[in-house]
Amino acid sequence: MSIQILSEEVASQIAAGEVVERPSSVVKELIENSLDAGADQITILVREAGKRLIEVVDNGAGIPAGELELAVHRHATSKLRDAADLFRVSTLGFRGEALASIGSVSHLALMSRVQIEDLGASIKVEGGEIGPSTQLGIPPGTTVRVEHLFFNVPARLKFLKTDRTEKRHINDIVSRYGLANPGVRLKLYQDDELVFQTSGSGDLREVITAVYGVGTARQMIEVLYEDDVLAVNGFISPPGLTRSNRQGVLYFVNQRPVQDPALVKALTQAYHTLLMKGRYPISVLFLELPPDKVDVNVHPTKAEVRFEDKGEVFRSVGRAARRALLANTPVPEVGNLGGVRLWSGPAPDHRDVQRRIDPVWELAKDEDSFGTSLESGQITAGMGTPILRLIGQVAATYLIAEGPDGLYLIDQHAAHERILFEKFISTKDESVPSQILLDSVVVEFSPGSADLVNEHLELLGELGFDLEGFGPGAFVIRAVPALLQGTSPEGILRAAVEDLEEDETPLEKNIEQKIIARICKRASVKAGQILSPEESKQLLLDLEACLSPRTCPHGRPTMIHLSVDLLERKFGRTGPR
Repeated sequence: MSIQILSEEVASQIAAGEVVERPSSVVKELIENSLDAGADQITILVREAGKRLIEVVDNGAGIPAGELELAVHRHATSKLRDAADLFRVSTLGFRGEALASIGSVSHLALMSRVQIEDLGASIKVEGGEIGPSTQLGIPPGTTVRVEHLFFNVPARLKFLKTDRTEKRHINDIVSRYGLANPGVRLKLYQDDELVFQTSGSGDLREVITAVYGVGTARQMIEVLYEDDVLAVNGFISPPGLTRSNRQGVLYFVNQRPVQDPALVKALTQAYHTLLMKGRYPISVLFLELPPDKVDVNVHPTKAEVRFEDKGEVFRSVGRAARRALLANTPVPEVGNLGGVRLWSGPAPDHRDVQRRIDPVWELAKDEDSFGTSLESGQITAGMGTPILRLIGQVAATYLIAEGPDGLYLIDQHAAHERILFEKFISTKDESVPSQILLDSVVVEFSPGSADLVNEHLELLGELGFDLEGFGPGAFVIRAVPALLQGTSPEGILRAAVEDLEEDETPLEKNIEQKIIARICKRASVKAGQILSPEESKQLLLDLEACLSPRTCPHGRPTMIHLSVDLLERKFGRTGPR
């Protein structure tokens, strides 16, 4: 096959594939153009998850009528003049590809007016074909309408996700730019319904409230840090406020939202020993450094950056977060009661708990009877438990019990998870009983999470929740599953939504069990929680009644077993085998 130059149409569609991956990509590029134009009011209207219409209206500087046609050509930009400018980019956009790329795969209409001109102008681009510009009477600012996205690229349209997923991506993009620009008033309408808005007051915590809700915003810890390399400011969550994924870890470099696994790792390391395995904090952190110290010309989507001194940036982020955490996390105090050490303060440092229990695990490594693993001391799943007699509690985390064949150490959190899970499952095929709350609870979600709740109200109702919409992004909880009474209604609802967020097809097999397991994990007693003797005894009785008492619903062991024979050998009461 002979070599030939691609047609302008094909080249434009290839370029569009790098910039316009899905409807949210269009929203991102248009919001960035509005921000670069100095807009402090931006309204986004979306229909049919962006496939039918995306419209962005701003009150920015606008485009002069004489430059409107030039604006929709590839590599046309007002933000760069020469190659040297690439090494000191201070704007969100700079490639000059967004409007041309969007116009090549949609029906695009661009309308704009600058303040000093009496009339504005408009121009249309359909599948890369640029029409003539015409005069138009409009207020100062710019309006971009994108209709029939991917109409001429059916393969791209076919591989879009469900409307729910595409809406969630759009909601996330708008939320992130709202967090990055608290001084800008943003409004997002999905199918004519207002789903997200910010006031533009400049108060970042107020925007966090709009995104995550009042309860989360109140708990967030402020970060203020500056050294010779960069300044770090924003908010991070306390150790008790976490998520099961990294989606809540947000970074902005010179106001630009970025994705960087190393930055996520730098933050999670700052929480060392403070987070349970598989949990991640929430953060809204801003890194400010000279433009020539960071390269944003890495990827067409501009979501990745490279730092001149990567190691020092990551160390600074870690120091900033760790200092804020230490300044706002109380130090636990240790008491002593009846020879068993109990925590009188907040949950103990899990590393310290592990140091206390390590000698017992060392004993368990040799155990080979009653189904115990030779390597870990964990008891094989699927086996029942003998009748146990409570001895006490150690480190406010483990119960010590005696059985007919030796000593048992029970993880109170994992055991309670199993108990709640089996009780929940046993009632699932019937109507799960609900407990009406004395005082209804209002819970606020981000726009994407609120869509999930609305879409799955029936499923949540089957699990025992009684929910009702209470304004944009908010729901009132009137009842919760009866098995979970006494726990935080907001906490268990958020736990259920986490699984819906992580699963692209929430109605697939076993999703109910995943949600139930997540709810039970949130509702069960925690490590560091002191139990009364009566509570401890009841927990043992309930565990004995379980069908699979040896593991929690996530597969973690609930207990380890130290046989009488092992204890005698370790104390030298019998000779070695």
